Amino acid sequence: MKFSFLLPLSIFSSLLPTLSSAADTRHVVEPNYPATCSVIYARNNLITADIQSALNKCGPGKAVQLSSNGSMNTFLSGALNMPSGVSLLIDKGVTLKAINNASAFDNGKKTCGTINGDGKGCNALITFNNSNNAGIYGEGTIDGQGSAVLNDKMTSWWDLAQKAKAGGNQNAPRLIQINNSQNITLYKITLKNSPNFHVVFYKSNGLTVWDTTINTPANARNTDGIDPISSRNVTVAYSNISTGDDNIAIKANPNSGSSRDMSFIQNNFGSGHGLSIGSETIDGVYNIDVNGLIMSGTDNGLRIKSDKSASGEVAAVNYNHVTMSNVKNAIMMDTIYENKSGSTKANWHDITYNDITVKGNSTIIFNGTNAAKPLQATMIDMHLPTNITWKVINANIKK
Repeated sequence: MKFSFLLPLSIFSSLLPTLSSAADTRHVVEPNYPATCSVIYARNNLITADIQSALNKCGPGKAVQLSSNGSMNTFLSGALNMPSGVSLLIDKGVTLKAINNASAFDNGKKTCGTINGDGKGCNALITFNNSNNAGIYGEGTIDGQGSAVLNDKMTSWWDLAQKAKAGGNQNAPRLIQINNSQNITLYKITLKNSPNFHVVFYKSNGLTVWDTTINTPANARNTDGIDPISSRNVTVAYSNISTGDDNIAIKANPNSGSSRDMSFIQNNFGSGHGLSIGSETIDGVYNIDVNGLIMSGTDNGLRIKSDKSASGEVAAVNYNHVTMSNVKNAIMMDTIYENKSGSTKANWHDITYNDITVKGNSTIIFNGTNAAKPLQATMIDMHLPTNITWKVINANIKK
């Protein structure tokens, strides 16, 4: 392994791949805006029904456009469902805001806005179910109002999440939920203040997130940026993510299928828990490419995490040309992340770190305590501070 003084990422810009050569098996290019089927103008009242009606009437390949109306530029909405083939286009300066009322998102269990049961009592603000070739476009904003006091609960979503730390699961809506869908696009949109996870891509094939911003405070608990779960063919490119939990969390949930073929190209992360694989890896995570990532002030950098409850195989993961500044744990492979009970063991191998720059005090951790065999990783052209701390247990690191 080669150690050197710290160098700026800019000198490596010519080495970054085109998206077509990345792990995503699709040929991914910058998206284009869809044609508009109808325009809705902002007004000072709850507008869920009008937006939903317009979406339902819109033809495949087209979008409902949300536009300002004089000085009015905010749309207040409850839960929305996206028909297959139909998109939402939010104009620059326009905000689609989640109404601060838990009942607007309750899915019938009467638990939304409470600490109760499995934590699945709320619908997302925007849901894609069995949808193909759809998305959310525009330079506008989607605001989940995570800090706003709920009119029917007299607490905020984020306060509810903090109370759940003492035990139980908070029932809070995600901002965007995508299930069993294909070729979904998020383009140029800003997402902020989600009550829970911002974007979940579940058992789906083909997600493009391009020039998108996620901006939520570091103390907002359980506000993951983008979570691809048991899915394939994901590209996140030229995007900025700051949040209160994992910036990215790639998962392979039990009995849901593997996650594979994902590219994360030229992104910037601020606050958050880093680019994570796990904690559920039991159905396998394969062929992940991270290239040109800049992280500043994240708690963790490049992290693979799991434990006895849901460990599986992780292989063919390549981290290239990554710069980290003031990151507590720059590199981490942790097989006892939460030390839950269970009988599964990690099998993590063919993990490569190439041209990784770390600035400031940091730690590198390879903890293979719950691994079926020693963790396997290769490090090439590492640019690390001389005082970096290493913690290695049951791991073979090729340098």
